[in-house]
Amino acid sequence: MTETRDGCNFAVFSRHATDVALLIFDAIGPVVTLPLDPVRNRTGDVWHIAVSRDAKGMSYAFRVGGPAALEQGHRFDRRPQLLDPYAVALAGATDWEHEHPGATLVDPACFARGLVVDDVFDWEDDSPPRHPWESSVIYETHVRGLTFHSSSGVAHRGSYAGLVEKIPYLRALGITAVELMPVQEFRECEIAHRTGKPLRNYWGYNPVSLFAPKASYAGTHRPAAALVEFRTMVRELHRAGIEVILDVVFNHTAEGGEDGPTISFRGLDNAVYYLLQPDKRRYVDFTGCGNTLNCNHPVVRTLIVDCLRRWVVEFHVDGFRFDLASILGRDQEGRLLSNPPVLEEIAEHPILRDVKLIAEAWDLGGAFQVGAFPGQRWAEWNCHFRDEVRRFWRGDPGMTGVFATRLGGSSDLFGSDQDGPLSSVNFVTCHDGFTLNDLVSYARKHNEENGEDNRDGISENYSENNGVEGPSDDAGIEALRLRQIKNFLVTLLVSRGVPMLLGGDEFRRTQRGNNNAYCQDNEISWYDWRLVETNAGLVRFVWGLIAFRKAHPVLSASAFYRDGEIAWIGADGAAPEWHGWENRIGCAIAENSGSREGGICLLFNASLRPCRFLLPPAPCGQWRVIADTSRDAPDDLPEVGRQPTAADGLELAPRTSVVLACGTPR
Repeated sequence: MTETRDGCNFAVFSRHATDVALLIFDAIGPVVTLPLDPVRNRTGDVWHIAVSRDAKGMSYAFRVGGPAALEQGHRFDRRPQLLDPYAVALAGATDWEHEHPGATLVDPACFARGLVVDDVFDWEDDSPPRHPWESSVIYETHVRGLTFHSSSGVAHRGSYAGLVEKIPYLRALGITAVELMPVQEFRECEIAHRTGKPLRNYWGYNPVSLFAPKASYAGTHRPAAALVEFRTMVRELHRAGIEVILDVVFNHTAEGGEDGPTISFRGLDNAVYYLLQPDKRRYVDFTGCGNTLNCNHPVVRTLIVDCLRRWVVEFHVDGFRFDLASILGRDQEGRLLSNPPVLEEIAEHPILRDVKLIAEAWDLGGAFQVGAFPGQRWAEWNCHFRDEVRRFWRGDPGMTGVFATRLGGSSDLFGSDQDGPLSSVNFVTCHDGFTLNDLVSYARKHNEENGEDNRDGISENYSENNGVEGPSDDAGIEALRLRQIKNFLVTLLVSRGVPMLLGGDEFRRTQRGNNNAYCQDNEISWYDWRLVETNAGLVRFVWGLIAFRKAHPVLSASAFYRDGEIAWIGADGAAPEWHGWENRIGCAIAENSGSREGGICLLFNASLRPCRFLLPPAPCGQWRVIADTSRDAPDDLPEVGRQPTAADGLELAPRTSVVLACGTPR
């Protein structure tokens, strides 16, 4: 829908439809049904009609007829009201089916409609922060989960406005970007009541409207409130120097498989929008969600790029993380392409030229492209970093060499000329899996509350419980768990690449061992802000590490370490045992930033025995202990002026990291 001088022009693509009708509604119900003449109201494959009236505040949908020929991939049905794929706001989307438990798939009450809005917003003096990748620290979070818990202390819980109220906390932490889990409008209520109580799609990886921000994340239920509140959130985050990265889903839709509902794409032109099996009756499913979008079809490709452009131009978004991004590299037969048109167009589009692009470089169809994702400008989630850092600290034998590679930016994966360590988005935990607290508190997943008999979620988490499964009152167990959490955080924040922190890990958020909490819109997933006070020492440790990283650009440089910049050492000062039984390693990093010279020394002992490291000579002055994970707060991160010094050697307790530096403190 686009505004014209005299009213509005409504348009929708359908190549194979035989008849299309526009339905316009007011707050009470249908106002008018306008059949579109296939001669006067069709240009090519676009059906369109101009309405000469002020339609603001009204909603609309389409009814589309055509061949119901499954052998040709067509699923036309004149009964459902179809949502405009380009709708920028939705009416009736805050509850979806909740208020209509008896509704059928073709009942109009089931589905939202496009909303005609006054799409004007005062951005004031908004300017994107445009942090370079070198200085970026990403905080992955969920709009609703961040503030919905009663402990959040915000006035607008679970909303865009609630996130704005947490900006002072995020700014103090030192992060440069929030990566928001899906905010494209999605169905919340398609999940069965498997556990005897309602489950909701909490994560949001099930989109129905790619252009519209999630209506239920608005603090008020006024029409189009989500547009205003989302933009306000972006504007205020920018004022605080924080970028906004959206986790976007272009690989499938909420229409699901053959038995799913007809909401939009399926009824408009199923054979164009989706990848189909050779018999055309069934969907190709590379997503695990029932269908796969036909991303490199010219029409779908245009829709994806138009969508990204709107989020950048109209919402000032700074970047995107693409869920199951390998699907965007498949052709119309489902084959992986060496130079996928949609990925190339996204990377080279003049409007999108400066936004951050992050790929989840795999899908459920067998594609795994980490380190080999096609195209330019793409950073990638580095799952190898996640798994191998976990295994190193768990004490799996022989992990020293790969740990060093991850610490240095994963040159084995991103060593080509056009890549580099900044192509690697490093993370130990993310929304998909254990939280950091649970990673050190559970040896196995506990997803029983999802109602699938604990079959869902990955089983190999490279986790350990450090003495007992789940919560413990044992002081020794808790001390070891906290030490391991700090070890992971140190590793993440001193590694080359782009660090991503899972929201709440800095204060030990727990999901009670659930590593697949996609359907837990409850206290399993919501952030309990009382933990910030309980774990204030850990929060301080994290913001101190982030500050240290920013003060030492050598840790986040855009190139891999060269000879002379880093020297790897074993505990005895000689070469490390790269494939030894016990995981112990250290390194000395030379710093030369303008007139400032100094050095950093990193020591890691993942074994269950203490060890003494012989230290290399400090390039200037003495080594100062910046961080020691074996010590309690505040001595784990001593204040400047109170930092202990080390000369020839340093004793490391079991499961301990130590960060040392020399030169002028920053």
